[in-house]
Amino acid sequence: MSTQQLYAPIAADMQAVDAVIRGRLHSDVVLIRQVAEYIIHSGGKRLRPALVLFSAGAMGYQGQSHHQLAAVVEFIHTATLLHDDVVDESELRRGNKTANALFGNAASVLVGDFLYTRAFQMMVGVNDMRVMQVLADATNIIAEGEVLQLLNCHNADVEIEDYLRVIRYKTAKLFEAATRLGAILGRANEEQERKVAAFGMHLGTAFQIIDDVLDYSSDEAATGKHLGDDLAEGKPTLPLIHVMKHGTTEQAARVRNAIESGGREDFEAVLAAIRETGALEEARRWARAEAKLATDALEVLPPSIFKDALLQLSDFAVVRNY
Repeated sequence: MSTQQLYAPIAADMQAVDAVIRGRLHSDVVLIRQVAEYIIHSGGKRLRPALVLFSAGAMGYQGQSHHQLAAVVEFIHTATLLHDDVVDESELRRGNKTANALFGNAASVLVGDFLYTRAFQMMVGVNDMRVMQVLADATNIIAEGEVLQLLNCHNADVEIEDYLRVIRYKTAKLFEAATRLGAILGRANEEQERKVAAFGMHLGTAFQIIDDVLDYSSDEAATGKHLGDDLAEGKPTLPLIHVMKHGTTEQAARVRNAIESGGREDFEAVLAAIRETGALEEARRWARAEAKLATDALEVLPPSIFKDALLQLSDFAVVRNY
């Protein structure tokens, strides 16, 4: 199922969110407009804003604030992408050149800052202290996750819990915030809000694990990024951790060296070790377990097309190839 099919129940809302995004991207500084519009309109899945809309719909929300908050979440996500690509020295995202490759590192970092601050201007406009608390906390934890990932790079002694902690801070926290925001807008009770937020956290974890699998198994045209980018950056993701724990002494040593030195010189040998040890299937098993925890959390929600869509998103997160 494509994201367009998944988003059918919120198609009109997504158009409204896009209109908010276009309107709030405006700046009198031309370079800000150029960079922000380039990255915002470069073909992302819009998954995080969709989660705001779906969770609000599942709670019966009838207002318009979910459009603003969905745009806020997308701005925060986009700011993290701009900063990520600079840190990782990435040249390709979603099949296009990264903003830093086109406009330079300085412009990417500063426009990322603009998007963060514009997001905070917008969340203040909703005039809800709980909303501000959730987004402020999430943004701070995401920044911590970025630093944790940086510390883990080229560290071949990273354990699975260290890896998962980075995911839960860097990626899953914004998924969690997105679903919690919808619950807050829909005046969910305490248990519903907690469970819907847990859905977002587990979904985001599953989503990132599959992203890490795709770095060693996908078609570059489908993902829009170069295979082996994680290895080149020395990132010890779950497939590599599995090889070091369950591969032969030679396989483990090769992966360890690849993580510590970075680059793509040993990519084919590392890929062979990943396949021979069943590392990708093991990582997918972890992702399926997270997705199951996500779907279990939604038992507190009443039946609706929005709940059904959230359950379908949980399936999509682990079976996708892009």
